Amino acid sequence: MAVNTYKLKESISRGSIFSRLEGLLKMEGVFAYGLPLKYLPYVLFMMAVGIFYIGNSHYADKNVRKIDLLKKEVEDLRADYTTLKADYMYASKQSEVAKKVGALGIKESLRPPEKIVISTSEH
Repeated sequence: MAVNTYKLKESISRGSIFSRLEGLLKMEGVFAYGLPLKYLPYVLFMMAVGIFYIGNSHYADKNVRKIDLLKKEVEDLRADYTTLKADYMYASKQSEVAKKVGALGIKESLRPPEKIVISTSEH
């Protein structure tokens, strides 16, 4: 009887992106004698700039959300103002005022107003 044998295929994988990046940058020589302190100020500066950038982005997003919320609130208040103004204008019409004070027993005068003339002649 024949024995099954498997042929192992050689993988053509070129490695991960990090191994490619490591090969391109050749960083082994830089870290051969420990951490080079001459690059520390640059690294710290870039970290500070990165933290500032992230914080500024969050702050801007928060302000955009706040502005959208305030725009909606302003539109609601504008609609309320328009409605109340229209109701006030309707309620202050002469015919509406006459209806409301009619319940109190006050009636509208049918005579036009009279002009009072005062003579200013001195003796």
